[in-house]
Amino acid sequence: MSPFSFKSADWVPYKDFDPALLERLRRMGEAEYERREDAHHPDFRIKVLENFGAVCTADRFTNIKESDEKNRKFVMICGNPNPHSYMPLAELINLYRINCRNLYVFTMDEWADEAGHIAPETYKAGFTYSFLKYFYDKIDPKLRPPRKNIYHPTDANMKDYSRLLYEVSDGGNYTLYSGPGWTGHIAFIDPCPEFNRPGITIDEYLDQPAQVVSLHPLTIAQNSLHGVFGCSGDVGNVPPKAATLGPLDVKRAKRRFEQHGLSTMGTFSSWQRMVSRLICHGPVTPLVPGSILQLFPCTLYVSPQIAKPIACMETVGY
Repeated sequence: MSPFSFKSADWVPYKDFDPALLERLRRMGEAEYERREDAHHPDFRIKVLENFGAVCTADRFTNIKESDEKNRKFVMICGNPNPHSYMPLAELINLYRINCRNLYVFTMDEWADEAGHIAPETYKAGFTYSFLKYFYDKIDPKLRPPRKNIYHPTDANMKDYSRLLYEVSDGGNYTLYSGPGWTGHIAFIDPCPEFNRPGITIDEYLDQPAQVVSLHPLTIAQNSLHGVFGCSGDVGNVPPKAATLGPLDVKRAKRRFEQHGLSTMGTFSSWQRMVSRLICHGPVTPLVPGSILQLFPCTLYVSPQIAKPIACMETVGY
């Protein structure tokens, strides 16, 4: 009897990838994860590490502290919502009395409606709302950066967002802290029509700035499982579009930290397990946006749980 085979659904971004590559990636375990003999950039570094969030918090805190002590700018791009990372960082700032006058923050994305209008900072499921509530407002008012140092996507600034980031950071001197979505997106750089026009080359792709995009169905499904939308699969409650950084902003960053460690409510189940493999070890392609990190210096942390092989688990349900 011949083995059962099929083609992936049309909306699967990597449906046309080499089946042998996909099977090799699925079988890959922790011992193989850090090995990149064919890395596109010699400083693209993969590290499997438990509790790597502590390292990223320490990196942020160290740079904010040095911005005070050395009286120089520190510009960072932050993802949201991430209250369990931001509250400890704010507490460290308060505990050690760090003056954040030289801290500049650009949030990487924000929801938008079907017409492309960006959600205001009062939208409780929004990224700006979360960042302000769980980081900015948690910092002692005497230590906070000036409010004008906090940039987030709005209808008014979206066309200039990449330019603002480049100018405020004095030509790209900023750190990008990111983590992948189900499609492999950075921010909301999805495999979407706005970024992936037919025939686009990788160089053309990398020169695209921040804009409002139509979200991939996987991104909407992923976010329907998030706490701000009730962890309930309510896909109709997730906005259909978003404002996002562009590939150009990833390309220009002086430093990049990528983190792969999300699971479903702390269980083994994770929509990051396969896309992490594609980002780290697959081809560089707009179909898996995070794969462009292979082209640049980047420290990419992966949790041991994400690095476990993908296998058929016959007796396990949802």
